[in-house]
Amino acid sequence: MKKKTMTSVLIAVSVMLSACNDTNQHKKNTQQADPVTVRVASWSQPITEQTNLLVKDKDFFKKNNIDVEFIPGAGGGDAIKNIASGKADIAFTDPGSFFSALDKGEKLLALYNIYPQNVFNVVSLADSDITQPQDLKGKKVGVYSLSSGTRQNLLMLLHQVGLTEDDVEIIETGVLNFSPLMQGQVDATAATDTGLATGKAKGLGDVNVIEVKEIFNYSSDLFVVTEQAYQQKKSILDDFLASYKDSVQWMMAEPEAAAELAVSYAIDGKNTAHNLRIINLRNASSMPISQDKTELGLLDPQNLQDVANHYYQLGLISQQLDISSAISSQYRLPTE
Repeated sequence: MKKKTMTSVLIAVSVMLSACNDTNQHKKNTQQADPVTVRVASWSQPITEQTNLLVKDKDFFKKNNIDVEFIPGAGGGDAIKNIASGKADIAFTDPGSFFSALDKGEKLLALYNIYPQNVFNVVSLADSDITQPQDLKGKKVGVYSLSSGTRQNLLMLLHQVGLTEDDVEIIETGVLNFSPLMQGQVDATAATDTGLATGKAKGLGDVNVIEVKEIFNYSSDLFVVTEQAYQQKKSILDDFLASYKDSVQWMMAEPEAAAELAVSYAIDGKNTAHNLRIINLRNASSMPISQDKTELGLLDPQNLQDVANHYYQLGLISQQLDISSAISSQYRLPTE
């Protein structure tokens, strides 16, 4: 995919009035001393790739009178559970967890496409004969866990070339999945781009990499809210998303500064040089999926619908979903 320079990214802020009294009061008092707390439920602990969301040294959120409370989790399902229970206002989650919750009857809205570029891959050693998805047939393939995005994205990759889960032997390896690969316990392993970067930093040698986005590109992470939260806190959430866009633009423009700050804010951010590698990868994955669209964060209903259809065909969800009805009209790509 042809990459655009970071300066070509246009940041558009769309803020609408809400009927909710609390939200209106927030809009009238954005300069007051006491900020409004937006509780962000993450799929993870506070990690380097989320530095723009974690830093307190900048005024991305403060200028809109917002204080971000980061709620860590152990997977996208955790993030969804936290908004469904009212413990958080907005979830930083993956499409699979979003689809699964919709499948179970949760009333949710996707608001923002955090990483439009898919970040998953399948890695094999350079001396293997695995260079394309078809080569995985009959092979042992590692995944973090059977409920992880690595397995879901592996299945999506196989599906695109006419293979199924039965055509490979899937082995749970845990997050340190490059050790089994190096030791010959698996022929290939599913990972993320940042996971691969970490593996290389720890001594992983030359490898073959099959990128999911080269076969079927779709979002890796979304901001999701309950319908009730959006009705009650729309203006606050709009301000949060506008602030988040500013934070993304900053990390794109100043990745070195972000890498330095990650040392203080991210649990995995001890090495500045490695932080920079991770941040550059996430900056690239934040770019719009459509080459002719330059605004950050817009959701592509057709792309997400295609993904949901594949999830249904793979048996990952029990029913076909109408994704268009679960995407805010304010944050979707405009109709041609």
